[in-house]
Amino acid sequence: MKINQLKIAAVGAVAVAGLTAACGTAQQAPASEPGRGTVVSVTPVADLAPAEVTARLRAAGIDAAQVRFGVSAQRVVYRTIGTNGEPTTASQLVAFPRNERSDLSVVSWLHGTTVYRGDVASVKEESTDRAAALLFASTGQAVSAPDYLGLGEGPGTHPYGHPEATVSAALDALRAARDVASGQGRTFDERVRVSGFSQGGPATMMFGRALRDGADPAFSLGGLAPIAGPFHLSRFEAAAAEDKIDKAALYLAYFATAWDRMYGLYDSPSQAFRAPYDAQVETLFDGEHQTGEIATALPPVAKDLFTEQFLAEVRNPAGVLRDRLRPLDTTCDWKPEVPVHLFHAAGDRDVDFANSEHCRGQLLAHGAEPRLTDVGAVDHNGSVRVALPQVAREFTPA
Repeated sequence: MKINQLKIAAVGAVAVAGLTAACGTAQQAPASEPGRGTVVSVTPVADLAPAEVTARLRAAGIDAAQVRFGVSAQRVVYRTIGTNGEPTTASQLVAFPRNERSDLSVVSWLHGTTVYRGDVASVKEESTDRAAALLFASTGQAVSAPDYLGLGEGPGTHPYGHPEATVSAALDALRAARDVASGQGRTFDERVRVSGFSQGGPATMMFGRALRDGADPAFSLGGLAPIAGPFHLSRFEAAAAEDKIDKAALYLAYFATAWDRMYGLYDSPSQAFRAPYDAQVETLFDGEHQTGEIATALPPVAKDLFTEQFLAEVRNPAGVLRDRLRPLDTTCDWKPEVPVHLFHAAGDRDVDFANSEHCRGQLLAHGAEPRLTDVGAVDHNGSVRVALPQVAREFTPA
């Protein structure tokens, strides 16, 4: 089996300009373009005193020493665009400090791999991403935490790893958050600090580059702090195909089904997945199934889930698959003019520490001066809990 070149080429030809926009020079729609970033609905989801914020953070395993203010948070549905530029909607969590300051510095928080639409910050009260937003807001900053497309209250399925859709969802979320703040008599500092975990690591770098390149003149880039990101995606997926990472089958199945929807990786699921999984795997990754349910339904290792032919293609990508992976191998291949601090854990068995070293190397090659901190012998999800208080400390204005 060869990856379906004819099917994918047709999609790829349409998206070339968009990929350049997301991963090279910014060609995002200006803030004045009708619809982009327009608020559709605002639903209050939290109104917490400082002690309540502290309790939420401690329950999530996050140090709460920096909490200064209570936090109000809303689920905001806003207008954005889909993978082909078509109008759609997405949701996000917007959080504000409960203080008297009218002009707020801003953090964009970009979440990690999420297969169930209800696990995002705007919906799930116990979400680590909800806790991240509460932490940043409790230090006195506004927070925009987009759910991305197809998650939360967004329609359809999530276009996992789609570069320009990642950037447009984050940018339009920021615009919508600014409008919500305006309705409360508050304004945003133009300098946006961006951080994110896992999938949100490369997203941080892509969105940061778009802001640097003037995606919206109302905003500029203020700082970057990606955590445990798969910055060398082709190597990450190849490692999954070799069962060299934890949860290899789940990660690779999410990648395969999402990329087939976007780019046409195979003619039928049986080309990529072994029976009987070929009959159910695409339904499992429809955004309506929880992670535990999917993990129970699938074998734990990739070699038992995928055909050997498909695994061989992932180990040695060629043609259009290689071309589509390249932008996600080079999200750090530019020079930010702001502080960049990467965080990763030596104990991470999902996303190898070498991914952040790859990012750091690309940044250094452009003359940037990134910092890379090893947060220790914790696992993948533990790394974000350890890193978040450090990021909040660095992002909080003096």
